[in-house]
Amino acid sequence: MFGWKLHGNGRDVAPGAVVAPHERLAWPATIAIGIQHVVAMFGATFLVPTLTGFPVPTTLLFSGIGTILFLIVTGNRLPSYLGSSFAFIAPITAATASGSFGSALAGVVAVGILLAIVGVVVQVAGLKWVDALMPPVVAGAIVALIGFNLAPTAWGNFQVDPIAATVTLAATILFAVLFRGFLGRISIFLGVIVGYVYAIATGAFDVPNAVTGVTPAEAIDRAAWIGLPEFHLPDFASPGTWSTLAMFLPVVLVLIAENVGHVRGVATMTEDPSINERTGRALIADGVATTLAGAGGGSGTTTYGENIGVMAATRVYSTAVYWVAGFVAILLAFSPKVGAVFNSIPPGVLGGVTTALYGLIGIIGIKIWVDNRVDFSRPVNQYTAAVSLVIGIAGFTMQIEGFEFGGIVLGTVAALVIYHLGNVIARARRTGADDAGPIPAVGPLGGDPRD
Repeated sequence: MFGWKLHGNGRDVAPGAVVAPHERLAWPATIAIGIQHVVAMFGATFLVPTLTGFPVPTTLLFSGIGTILFLIVTGNRLPSYLGSSFAFIAPITAATASGSFGSALAGVVAVGILLAIVGVVVQVAGLKWVDALMPPVVAGAIVALIGFNLAPTAWGNFQVDPIAATVTLAATILFAVLFRGFLGRISIFLGVIVGYVYAIATGAFDVPNAVTGVTPAEAIDRAAWIGLPEFHLPDFASPGTWSTLAMFLPVVLVLIAENVGHVRGVATMTEDPSINERTGRALIADGVATTLAGAGGGSGTTTYGENIGVMAATRVYSTAVYWVAGFVAILLAFSPKVGAVFNSIPPGVLGGVTTALYGLIGIIGIKIWVDNRVDFSRPVNQYTAAVSLVIGIAGFTMQIEGFEFGGIVLGTVAALVIYHLGNVIARARRTGADDAGPIPAVGPLGGDPRD
């Protein structure tokens, strides 16, 4: 499994060439690129626990463990990093608001188990049934409504400190359009840094926390450099847990789309179609990693487009760099001071960056439509997208026998029912059915433009 072949002289990648998954550069270069992958994933991975109240070090720990587990399950031939999935933000936020932290972890565990089961089915039966269930118009609608459903949360944080939020948002946009390649892809991370520095300069760090009475600066100073992450157990016993699990089910569909799309993206970039044969293993690995994270107090994971962007920029697809990245993330998890720094990010800064971030999640869904040329002249596609998005953005809710279903659940159900039932009718009446295509390769947003 670990028999990487040295690529060329171990230092350079020739024009037009790529470092294949079974190859590696010299170890100094491999370690450097591995650390670069940590930087690339860090901006997104720390935001999920920061926004949901999950412990940052714990999430980092299970991110690193999940990445190593992913490499083992896929036979060390599928380069990918498992970071925190944005798709969990909305259901976790809703679960913690109406239930408890343990209920949210139970939802993460449930998603992981279901995703692993889907992976086993894909490994045995292939991907055709997934393509049929979630054609591009449906996959795009589900991803988009999850992002847009979070808009009120971003606005709530934005209002706490509009100036800090505006500075953060402006910096994020500026970095995205100013820089090419790697720096362009971590514009959100850079925007948070600018907002953080602004908060320090304007005295936000001298204001005591309303609950603890401790200022952010004091909290960082008191945190130890080395220590164990916090661990929490999921709660399946509380009555409120089972009413919140339904909110997590649509996340499974998003993770399937992300994993399948990323595997196809890597297969395309490496010009190795055999990588697609590991799709089932990828889903199993992500499912097990998500289950493990939820069982210990971390957020659910997914394959990261940010790191695929780094591979595209460096042309290094070696799995060796991901072993380095996984171990570096684990090491960072054992520093409570790192967690204290991220927990000290002011709400206004989070409001600015999430205004962009949640919108970008929605744009990824729209990008799926654009990349696959979804035909919106067909009524079945029009209503699949239109109805599901309005339900998700408005935050529709429905009570059924004590269970409350939110906008994400109802929007997802609407997209699936309208598309498939509408297609049956449209095909029978010949009024313009949509022929389902495969899930697309989901790439990163930002970075170098394709001129």
